[in-house]
Amino acid sequence: MGVEIRVEGLTKSFGHQVIWQDVSLTLPAGEISVMLGPSGTGKSVFLKTLVGLLRPDRGSVLIQGQDVSRLREHALYEIRKLFGVLFQDGALFGSMSLYDNIAFPLREHTRKPESEIRRIVLEKMDMVGLIGAEGKLPGEISGGMRKRAGLARALVLDPEIILFDEPDSGLDPVRVAYLNQLIVDLNAQIDATFLIVTHDIASARQVPDNIGLLFRRELVMFGPREQLLTSDEPVVGQFLNGRMQGPIGMAEEKDAAQVEQELAELDAGRHTGPRGGKGASGEGVVPRLLPSPGITRSPRWQAIAEREEMAALRARVADHARSRRSARDAAEEVD
Repeated sequence: MGVEIRVEGLTKSFGHQVIWQDVSLTLPAGEISVMLGPSGTGKSVFLKTLVGLLRPDRGSVLIQGQDVSRLREHALYEIRKLFGVLFQDGALFGSMSLYDNIAFPLREHTRKPESEIRRIVLEKMDMVGLIGAEGKLPGEISGGMRKRAGLARALVLDPEIILFDEPDSGLDPVRVAYLNQLIVDLNAQIDATFLIVTHDIASARQVPDNIGLLFRRELVMFGPREQLLTSDEPVVGQFLNGRMQGPIGMAEEKDAAQVEQELAELDAGRHTGPRGGKGASGEGVVPRLLPSPGITRSPRWQAIAEREEMAALRARVADHARSRRSARDAAEEVD
């Protein structure tokens, strides 16, 4: 089972450049959370701070009652055993086979015999669909396979927290879809706490329980995905829609007067919005991605599936009611 991460008043800067300040949120145990934000807003810095690779200027990262930002080296080494990390490029050793790459944490951090290491490595490779590729080198496989190998390596110590740094980077849409399904399936099987940094909006709509957005050196919002997908916050709507109109510019935030004018023009031309049930995202709350058939669902995932079924039923009833009203209105016009 995953563990809760509580972040309180976190501030980080490099010299005079403030990356973000006063960030507070709670990553619920066993749930999938996504952190969004324009390039350069410090999403990867946030991940490194959670695992203790970077020290914040102020604030705390509380895991199992310990503040990661204040731990001494030995205690930090122990708390890091709770983490598995999938780096953006997989971060595999180029001269090692996939098998040896995945076995590396077990050989480095445990005293397990090679027979036990082999059992664990093959089990994790099977979970990510890499059985049969044990002897291949990282340079001999596709980017998608390298991501899955990196994920298998992140899993071998059975972590309770898994951090994903842009797992979809460099992948085509089909491979991203497969990776998203794999993430959901893994969460259903191991119930670890997942935090994913991504720019992929389709993934953010379908995969997480919770979504956060970093912008202008602060956390704009963090909460259940339905909250962000129906939000009226201008920067949330701009980011989720990939629009040019809004507070986000090409490099830095735009002038306030320009933003106000753009949003006024956008509002004047918009025919659907929050009252139509679509909110900032323009697409409403799309269905959650559920575990694949054959994956045993934990009680949490069973509850999610039941909520999705009820939401789908309500949507069908509403569509039927709208169709009947449209037919009635058309008939009245003819009369």
